[in-house]
Amino acid sequence: MLTHASVTTMLPVKDIARARAFYEGCLGLEPGGFKPDGKFVYSVGGSTLALFPKPEGTKADHTAISFRVDDIAASIASLKGRGVVFEDYDFPDFKTIDHVCVLGSEKAAWFKDPEGNFLCLHEDLPEQA
Repeated sequence: MLTHASVTTMLPVKDIARARAFYEGCLGLEPGGFKPDGKFVYSVGGSTLALFPKPEGTKADHTAISFRVDDIAASIASLKGRGVVFEDYDFPDFKTIDHVCVLGSEKAAWFKDPEGNFLCLHEDLPEQA
């Protein structure tokens, strides 16, 4: 029933101006504008990202958004040049090298937005025959 429905990711933010500066200035998203209910929206690859003001804020302890990219190394370099700081991990079963972790069928790298939400870049790996 919902297979063809569009999806909107909703992220609460304490400071909409600070969040917009990050999503537009660091991530390069094109602003879509404010909605009558106070949300600020972006069109991202056929889906919608909506930032909504929430004075007490909330932050996800899991990946809130993952952006699929064709070249994760180039995307990391570009975002680092815009001030994005990537996370690094070194656990027995989960380790990043140059900010990237290989997870089965994809490579992934994480960073946080100004609210502390975990955002991710992921690159699908070619299927093996």
